[in-house]
Amino acid sequence: MMGSMSLAERAPLGATTPGKLSPRRSVPAHIERPEYMFHDGPEVITASDVKSEETIERIREAGTIAADAMYEAAKAIAPGVTTDKLDEIAHEYMCDHGAYPSCLGYMGFPKSICTSANEVICHGIPDSRRLEEGDIINLDVTAYKNGVHGDTNATFPVGEIDAESKLLIERTAKATLRGIKAAKPGRAVNIIGRVIEAYVHRFEYGTVHDFTGHGVGEAFHSGLIIPHYDSDPLYADPIQENMVFTVEPMVTLGTIDYEIWDDDWTTVTADRGRTAQFEHTIVVRESGPEILTLPSDPTVGLRL
Repeated sequence: MMGSMSLAERAPLGATTPGKLSPRRSVPAHIERPEYMFHDGPEVITASDVKSEETIERIREAGTIAADAMYEAAKAIAPGVTTDKLDEIAHEYMCDHGAYPSCLGYMGFPKSICTSANEVICHGIPDSRRLEEGDIINLDVTAYKNGVHGDTNATFPVGEIDAESKLLIERTAKATLRGIKAAKPGRAVNIIGRVIEAYVHRFEYGTVHDFTGHGVGEAFHSGLIIPHYDSDPLYADPIQENMVFTVEPMVTLGTIDYEIWDDDWTTVTADRGRTAQFEHTIVVRESGPEILTLPSDPTVGLRL
């Protein structure tokens, strides 16, 4: 596949470097904070990954706000725009809709969303870096409202992009939907990653092992792990009806090996090859999966 592409069609290797951080954004005092804002270290909430209907509807509300904030920020994606500006737009949208930006202050993360460009696999910190024509950028947005989180992300082009990057984005989106569709009651959790990996390996892509999907709801990240590769016989717990979790494969053009910057967050591919990701929070019904992070506008977004 890659050998048949001309040089102009190939994705360039990344050379992302950290920019300058703006001051921490404020959140109106009336907006409820998640519990991890009141102590050091990781979350301490424990809750079942199988949710009540009332909790599912609260997660859907938070998830819709997260998705709408992401697509509002995505409208501004263009050459010359800083990733900090995208963070500002999403932050203000969530606050205007009574939601706390879950990333802000989580385990010390300094910004309200993650912005991961080109070779950045995940956890890119918004800063003064300006987007350039031909970049790709992932926006990862989580909103907290009424005691629950809704978590979503998507990868977007910056202007015109090369053919290889365009295919990577399209196929990562398809892989995400294939993984979601595999989630049915009684199946092992690892079926999701088996389906995703079988699809992306057709194109000689990699799917990152060490960053996974997770249970979500009252906790930003519960103990439930959703791998995006074939982990059999591990992670064989049965999927249960009304279980809520994320599916969020990180797909690479080259190696799945990675390095983490000195900021302890920004994670880049070891070979600086490009990577794409999509994410939805889902609930598994008796009849199959239902997405809880759809945007209000039915003409945008990744849908079953």
